Amino acid sequence: MKHVDEARVNSFLEIEASEKEIDSVLEKARQLKRLTLEESAKLLSVTDSALLKKIYDAASYVKNTIYGKRVVMFVPLYISNVCANSCLYCGFASNNKLTVRKKLTFQEIKEQTEILLKRGHKRILMVAGEMSSSKENTDYYVGAVKAIYSADYKGNKIKRVNINVAPMSVDDFKKLKEAGIGTYQIFQETYHEGTYKKLHTAGAKSDPDNRLDAVDNAFKAEIDDVGIGPLLGLYDHRFEILAMLMHVEYLEKTYGVGPHTISVPRIEPAPGSAYASNPEYPLTDEEFKKLVAVLRLSVPYTGIIMSTRETANLRDVLVNLGVSQISAESRVTPGGYEDDSVVTPHNNKLERQFSLNDQRTLDEIVKSLLLQGFIPSFCAACYRKNRTGEHFMDLAKPGKIKHMCDINALVTLKEYLEDFAEPEIKELGYKLIEERKTKLDGAGLNALETFFKNVDNGIRDEYI
Repeated sequence: MKHVDEARVNSFLEIEASEKEIDSVLEKARQLKRLTLEESAKLLSVTDSALLKKIYDAASYVKNTIYGKRVVMFVPLYISNVCANSCLYCGFASNNKLTVRKKLTFQEIKEQTEILLKRGHKRILMVAGEMSSSKENTDYYVGAVKAIYSADYKGNKIKRVNINVAPMSVDDFKKLKEAGIGTYQIFQETYHEGTYKKLHTAGAKSDPDNRLDAVDNAFKAEIDDVGIGPLLGLYDHRFEILAMLMHVEYLEKTYGVGPHTISVPRIEPAPGSAYASNPEYPLTDEEFKKLVAVLRLSVPYTGIIMSTRETANLRDVLVNLGVSQISAESRVTPGGYEDDSVVTPHNNKLERQFSLNDQRTLDEIVKSLLLQGFIPSFCAACYRKNRTGEHFMDLAKPGKIKHMCDINALVTLKEYLEDFAEPEIKELGYKLIEERKTKLDGAGLNALETFFKNVDNGIRDEYI
């Protein structure tokens, strides 16, 4: 994809819609149909509280229809903050003198992974800065993925490694695919070219096409699960969302599938970055809630990821409005996970990429989800069953995937309760499991009971 048609996007920003038009768009969305850019723009234009409630109700309906009541849990693992790029908003910027640089060895990566396994994590998002040598990048990424998969804690291993790393060539992406990665995630940061060039002043990342091309290269390397997203706050969020949806349309047309995930991070303060503390285009929590709901309605089949940049209270709200994947007890610095519970507050560390707002433990987040009636899921079955790309979309678009997701999520929840959870969490978890059993048909319930018996007998990592 070469650039975004900015004139077309800007024309959509002028749209205003009547209540009748909004109702028509929401009725289409409730049928799990993809919305056009114009229809998405109409929803983004809404400010009336009564119409916003209709949007939120529709987003909740669509999310539950496609994904059910499960929320996928993952944890980021930062392996290096060595970076050749200079981005004005990022703590890892190459010219940031405050940042303490650190590149973990493969042994250190394995040790960090073992700490996460001890806490119950099963899915990792591997994150790294971009070094100046493409070969150095690729060799390091491949070795790091292998190190993560090699980690073991009492038979528990990481089920899936997704990655958020620098753009690569098709051949280098193929090496990552052979290493067993799941989703390749890359953020355009901003789709507004003038803003992009202003904020990215040095390094390979200063070329906006380099990042757009990376998504194409991943598809060409047969990595058919990709994740995209803007960094909200760099430019008008309405422009960013519509431009990203234009990118989605391009991917659907070119490769037959859209993104597996969309992330919606908001800019947060970062060490050594005056810009990050005073972004030019901040958005309110209400604006943020609306765009999450609109994304759920616009691209109903896509997973929406919410990071710990947001507060605990807001994240608890957003899982009801479309978010289907959340990170837990994140550390955004290499080597940030420690066994000792008494550690330096993460927002005081100069190795971090940005500040965090939700610093709850995994158990605390699991508890919050259970109290809301959600199933915390540690599942990676789709990757094991090759339900990726077009195969996944064929199941997700009509809402068929949730029947598998519910069973697999409940199995992984039981594993977590048995192996890691505190007594209070166990009680809440088993209460939810009994409630969810009543929602399953005969075949689904029989499969679940078989899996549960195997868990009781020490068997782990079974799925349908």
